Amino acid sequence: MDSSESTFRVAVVGAGPAGLRAAEVLAAGGAQVDVFDAMPSVGRKFLLAGKGGLNLTHSEPLPGFVQRYGQRAGIVGRWLEAFGPQALRDWAAGLGIETFVGSSGRVFPAEMKAAPLLRAWLHRLRAAGVRLHMRHRWQPGLDTTPEGERVLRFETPDRLVEHRADALLLALGGGSWSRLGSDGSWMPALQAAGVACQPLRPSNCGFDIGWSEHLAGRHAGAPLKGVRLDFEGQDGRVFHRKGECVLTATGLEGSLVYAASALLRDEIDATGAAHVTLDLLPDRSPEELATALARGRGARSFANHLREQTHLHGAKAGLLREGLDAAEWQTLTQDAVAMARRIKAVPLTLRATRPLDEAISSAGGILLQALDEQLQLQGHPGVACAGEMLDWEAPTGGYLLTACFASGHVAASGLLGGWAARRT
Repeated sequence: MDSSESTFRVAVVGAGPAGLRAAEVLAAGGAQVDVFDAMPSVGRKFLLAGKGGLNLTHSEPLPGFVQRYGQRAGIVGRWLEAFGPQALRDWAAGLGIETFVGSSGRVFPAEMKAAPLLRAWLHRLRAAGVRLHMRHRWQPGLDTTPEGERVLRFETPDRLVEHRADALLLALGGGSWSRLGSDGSWMPALQAAGVACQPLRPSNCGFDIGWSEHLAGRHAGAPLKGVRLDFEGQDGRVFHRKGECVLTATGLEGSLVYAASALLRDEIDATGAAHVTLDLLPDRSPEELATALARGRGARSFANHLREQTHLHGAKAGLLREGLDAAEWQTLTQDAVAMARRIKAVPLTLRATRPLDEAISSAGGILLQALDEQLQLQGHPGVACAGEMLDWEAPTGGYLLTACFASGHVAASGLLGGWAARRT
C-alpha cells in the first residue's frame, strides 16, 4: 500500500475554535489535515470575543456546568466528558498559557487576551503538519466519487478550487456576526441533501421594548447595575437573577438579559411578547423603601426626594416613570407604598429580539438527532459537524466556547475511530 492509500485525508471547513480543535485531534491521530476558511485569517470571532478579556471557560462544578445547556444538557454533557472545562485549561497550559479564575468564577488567560493563545496554537498546528487555506469559501455540497472520496469545491479570489479527502468535518459557525464569517449560508444546501435543521435564531441577545423618546433620548447606553430580572413563562420556566444590563435606544441588552435570552425569545415566539419585571433595588425591602419615601420632603422635588431616600436617579429613575402619564405619575408620587412596589417590580414588555446578526451567538442549526454520537451525519458516513452550526445554545461565561472545543474534539475522535475500524 502506497503512502497516499495509507494516509487518512481530512478536510476541515471552518477555522474557529471547533474546527481548529478538530484539526489538532486529527493531526495527533495521524491524519493529513487541510483546514479551509472563507476569511483572510483564522479565529476572527474568537479574537473579537477575547478583545476585552478572553473568557475561556468557567470554574463551576461539572454537574452545574452541564445544566447550563438546558434541553441539550444530556448530549452536550457527553461531549464534556471527552473534553471538559478542566481539560480545556490543561490544554491552554500546554500552549504555555496559564489561566486564573475571576471573582465571578469565569476562567481567563493570565494575559486576558486571545491573540497570544491563538498564535501559540497556530504554531503547534503548523508544526503538526496542519495546512491552512484562507480565503477559500466552501461551495456547500456533499459530493463523492465512485470510490467514496469527498469532493469539495472552494471559491477563492482567483479561481474555483477542487479538493478531495477521505472525510469532511464541518465547523461553519451559526448565524451571528456574519462579518466575521458566520452567516448560516451553508444551511440550504445541507437541507437539500436531507440534513434536518432548525432555523437559526438569536441567542445571548438584546431585546426591543420601545421606549418613549424621552427615556431613549436621555438614557440610551446607560448601565443598570445591581438590578434583578424576574420572569415567569407560560411554559412554566422561570428566571430570577440579580446582575447588570444596559438600557439601549430600543430596549435592554447585557449580561443579565443574555442569561435569560433563551427563555425570553421562546416566550416571544410562542405568545408575541415576554412580560418581565425589573427590581431596581433588590437589596432593600418594600417596607424599608416605603418608610423612607414616606418621610416628609418639604419643598424638595420628588426627584430629589427619591435620590436622597433611595439613591435612585438617572436611568433607573427614568424607568420608574416610563409608561405612565402625568396624572398616573402624580398619583404614584403621593403613595409611598405603591412607589415602593413599583421600584421593586417595574413592569416591562419585551416585544422582539434584536436581529440575529447582532447576537453574541445563535440557536438552531443541524438537529442533534440528525447526527450519531460521534457527530457524524446520519446517512453521510465520514461527514462530521461541530461547533455552533449544531442546534444547541448556552449562556455566556465560557460555556459557549467550552462546548465548541468539546464538539470539535468529539467529532474528530469519531472520524479517527471510523478510519481505524475500516483499516482493520
